[in-house]
Formats: sequence, structure tokens, C-alpha cells
Amino acid sequence: MTKSSWLFFMANAVLYVMAKQNVVAQKSDVELADVASVYCEDETVRAKAEAMKIHRFKKDSAPRVVISIMKVIEELTKLNPGITVESIGETDIIIETASFQKDTQGSKKGFKEWIKVAFVALICFFGSGFTIMAYHNDIGISEVLGRIYELVTGKTSNGCTILEVAYSIGLATGIVVFYNHIGGKRISPDPTPLEVEMRNYERDVNQAIVEISERAGKEEDAG
Repeated sequence: MTKSSWLFFMANAVLYVMAKQNVVAQKSDVELADVASVYCEDETVRAKAEAMKIHRFKKDSAPRVVISIMKVIEELTKLNPGITVESIGETDIIIETASFQKDTQGSKKGFKEWIKVAFVALICFFGSGFTIMAYHNDIGISEVLGRIYELVTGKTSNGCTILEVAYSIGLATGIVVFYNHIGGKRISPDPTPLEVEMRNYERDVNQAIVEISERAGKEEDAG
């Protein structure tokens, strides 16, 4: 293939970029392949695009930046003149630098981390128990179950009957089914309510970061 024909082929090449919304960078020089999936029929164009530097984290720079996909497309067209870039992912990319002491997978948890986990677990346990008891006190569950027991059996409830036992078992079973976990095992492959809420929370946080960056005019140039 001659140089002119290769340039004509490259000018008609379409580069597809599917950017991620939030990326944790494991190195100081962030390339396009680290933050997006790239596809092009021309392997040369694809390789050049994937290796294009998006951002460089310095020692004194902010640990998080927001890069617009428009600026990425601008740099791609400069790198490969004449190509068509199709963005099928996010419009803004949030890049955070990883703290290797805290974020590295397989790192051992120290004593302080286990203390934090135990403290949070105790707060959740006793807080949830108090909430359930306060709710039952508000609706008068003891009186309701006692009245039902008296109507069915004709005897006065002593506060610890088959109804209270069945209700307690049903409450515990409902909590397990709702949170979709028994110990560390998942009951079904469906996401748990907590996972859904965490994903919603992450999406809202990412959107807020992008909007704050846009208002402050702090979106970084690619490269």
C-alpha cells in the first residue's frame, strides 16, 4: 500500500471510544486505554489512540481531575488527522490517582482497620435493633399479638407465645432475604438493595464532581 492510499484509508477510518465514568489510575501517566475502550478497523490508528497520554499526575497536583471527552476527541483528531471519532461512552471522565498503601489489592488490613470494621458493625447492629424496637413500640406490636392470641386461643398472652416466636423468626428471615446474604454468601445473583443504593450514590457523587468542575472551570485538557 502506497503512502497516499494509506493516508486515504486512515482518513476514512472510524475510531470508537467508550469512555468510563470513574477511573482509578495506577500510574502517573494516564493513557486513553486506561480510561476507555477503543476500537478501530485500522490497528495502527487504534494502537496510537490507546497509547495517547490523557493526563499526568504530579507530586503536587490534585489527586482527582475531570477530563471532557470533547478534549479527548480534539487530541485524537490531532494525532490522526482525518479520522472520524465516535464517542459511545461517558461525556466526562473522572480520574483519581490510587493510594498504593490503601488501594492496592491484596494489601493486609491493620489492627486499626479491624477496629473500625468492628465499631461500624456494632453501630449497625445496635442501631438497627433500637430502630426495630422503637417501631414496634410505636405500633404496639405486643398488644396486637397478645390480642390475636387471646382471640384465637381464649387465653391471656404472657408475652412469649407462638406468635411472638413466629414473628421473630419471620422478621429475621425477611431481613436475610431482603439483604440477599447469609454470612458472606449471596443467596441469589441479583444485586442487594445496599449495592443498588451504593451504585446510585456513586453515580450522584460522580455527577456532582463533574458539575462542580464545570462551574469552577477546572476541567483538564487531555494530554
